[in-house]
Order: sequence, then C-alpha cells, then structure tokens
Amino acid sequence: MAKKNKKSNHVVYSTNPNYTYDEETPEQETLPNNEQLLYVSIDRKKRKGKDVTLIEGFVGSEDDMKELGKRLKSACGVGGSAKNGEIIIQGNKRDQVMELLQKEGYKTKRKGG
Repeated sequence: MAKKNKKSNHVVYSTNPNYTYDEETPEQETLPNNEQLLYVSIDRKKRKGKDVTLIEGFVGSEDDMKELGKRLKSACGVGGSAKNGEIIIQGNKRDQVMELLQKEGYKTKRKGG
C-alpha cells in the first residue's frame, strides 16, 4: 500500500469569502561566504549520548546548504545531514569543521563550551 503525503496544503473548498491562498515563499538568496556567521557546536541531545557537530546560522537556499554539508562531510570523512537550517556532522569534529569553514571564507563562532 502506498504512503500518502500528509503535507497537502491545498484547499478544496472554503466558505470564507475573505479566504486568501497562501503563496509559497521564494527561497532565500544565499549570502556570500564572507558575510555569513556560522555557529559551530557539539550536541548530544536526543542522540543516545553520541556527539555530533552542529552548524547553525546558514543564510541561503536549501540546495546551497546541502552542498556545503556534503563538502564538510567529505572533508571530515564522516556522515551527517543538512536539513531544517542545520548541518549535522557525525562525531566531535568542531575544530576541523571550523578550520574548513574559515578556509572557505565563512566567519565562524564557537558555541557552547
């Protein structure tokens, strides 16, 4: 049996005469590397005690964020993901990630400990 997509946002019928359809917001334009301030931290919450390196604060399109995540994962030799405005790198790679981001021209800030 096929799974149904529950994220359907279309209105079939509305009795409200003042109802307006919400239009999709356009993707945010990616800022140049030297204008971005990325926060790099170590996180263990909801991960069964395992460390992950968390990169927050990326301003730009989802595709650009995923591409940056892919480059970081490849350079660190580990897995991870890029979603919900965060890039997650498996393991405690904070110093290595900060060094890589600074080489690419990003401004970084250590967050927490």
